[in-house]
Amino acid sequence: MVSYDPFVRGPFPVGVRTFQLHDAARSRDFPCEIWYPAATQHTGQDLDPKTQDRFTSWSSDAEQKQAAVRDAAALAGLHALIIFSHHSGGHRRASTFLCTHLSSHGYVVAALDHSEVIAPELARRNDESAEQKKARWQAVIESRVPDARFLLDRVLHSASRSLELELDVSRIGIVGHSFGGWTALATPETDSRIRAVVALAPGGASNPRPGILTVKLTFQWKRDVPALYLVAANDVALALAGMYELFNRTPGPKQMVILRQADHLHFIDNVEQAHEAFRSAPMPAEVSEMQKEMRPMNELCSGEQAHLWIRGLTLAHMDAILKDRHEAQLFLAGDIEGEMARRGVDAVLHEAPHA
Repeated sequence: MVSYDPFVRGPFPVGVRTFQLHDAARSRDFPCEIWYPAATQHTGQDLDPKTQDRFTSWSSDAEQKQAAVRDAAALAGLHALIIFSHHSGGHRRASTFLCTHLSSHGYVVAALDHSEVIAPELARRNDESAEQKKARWQAVIESRVPDARFLLDRVLHSASRSLELELDVSRIGIVGHSFGGWTALATPETDSRIRAVVALAPGGASNPRPGILTVKLTFQWKRDVPALYLVAANDVALALAGMYELFNRTPGPKQMVILRQADHLHFIDNVEQAHEAFRSAPMPAEVSEMQKEMRPMNELCSGEQAHLWIRGLTLAHMDAILKDRHEAQLFLAGDIEGEMARRGVDAVLHEAPHA
């Protein structure tokens, strides 16, 4: 019998498509990305540099690759759906290493560029007053959960049909990083369709440091939503103390795993470049204080070690909850620290407080 291994790439080639969704109520046009298991004729094409998808983002002119085939034919069958929410300053393709991994295991994953990326009224202005800035950021915060719910609605009711994808409305999860992690934790407060959450270094703690958005969480979820927290031990922006607070407040089944020697940008593509670029970029005073505290990349774990950890544990959580896979449930109840150590990753399981 083959043992369960969520760290290896799945059996399906991955397809990817970009599409636009118009939100008439808010007069916003959202660029969206959807990753999905592709038909067998595309086997190997998603891993071949000659046929992999290439793209540029609004934040960089540098061409990037992702392990997916552009506009591939979809694999027939009923699929679980996962919504991905990006960090502040990010974009829908910020973590393709994770989205493509999930799709290689049979999941459809959808993401959009959040409102602060695409709405002119939410863009920074050089001449804005402190009060205007505060009001703008409040509007950004108030857009996040509606963005996620809008994407979920449209993917379920129209986008999936146009892409010839059949989705299981009873198996929906959400994953997010940083501000997106807050979005993932906040969405179940108003949407009972969410059945599983993975929060990657999420915002929402009660006492954020200067330069970090003050966002709140009620945890008034409509149902038990098993949650997995994946957090970084050396996260300067969103420190462990805040992760412990959020984890302790989270209702229902939950786990938290801490990656040692990792910082806040270990959750996105191109970790090494992104981390060092952030450390050296011109920033406002409150953010420059964070830059001074960030350790250089050569003192931290590699991007590949972080990606292995995130891919495997996120997949195991979704398999255990959305697919009710007994082997995934056993894996998560087992020796997670040992499994990571055997793969060269230094991570520790945080024990939940006893009731």
